[in-house]
Amino acid sequence: MPKLGVEPIRRQALVKATITEIGAAGSLDVTVSKIARRAGMSSALAHHYFGGKEQILLAAMRHILVLFADEVRSQIASARTPAERLDAILRASFASPNFTAEVIAAWLNFYVLAQANPEALRLLTVYRRRLQSNLTYALRPMVGAAAADKAEVIGALIDGVYIRQSLRAGAMGGDDALAMLRRTVDHMLPGADQRKTAEMVDGAMT
Repeated sequence: MPKLGVEPIRRQALVKATITEIGAAGSLDVTVSKIARRAGMSSALAHHYFGGKEQILLAAMRHILVLFADEVRSQIASARTPAERLDAILRASFASPNFTAEVIAAWLNFYVLAQANPEALRLLTVYRRRLQSNLTYALRPMVGAAAADKAEVIGALIDGVYIRQSLRAGAMGGDDALAMLRRTVDHMLPGADQRKTAEMVDGAMT
């Protein structure tokens, strides 16, 4: 296996340090010197590799989006049915690489950055469209023409959990967040009333 050169390793260290610093600060109010210090290098070297704070933030944003895309592909790989594919997307959304305090803080602050930075807006738009497409594809065999609308709702629910989590009030773990989304999504699919009735009957008989 070929070894990575020094530059890619240092770039990756700066990206990870950026995410950690944003998580610690809870905002984009972080300096290149703090990022560089956490990465174990000088601010001059950080500027050499990225040019400035905005470029470092965008690199961190791309890194998080790549992690999410990789997790979605990994989870979907074993899906055999539309329902399994839908659940795989939910699992990816709340898997540990994505649903951690520092990454959640970064996500929320990237949304803020996108209000003023066209490249950040483009990256988030690509993310949103891919999530919408994946959800719609999984839902279509189950709900037909309503797939796109339901995908939009599910995407908004995922974003909502991240926003609430960022407030630290009533924060939950990834497993709890996934369970909550699964319950909600289940009620959006055909047969929800029948499943609820069956659960009540089973409960009464035990």
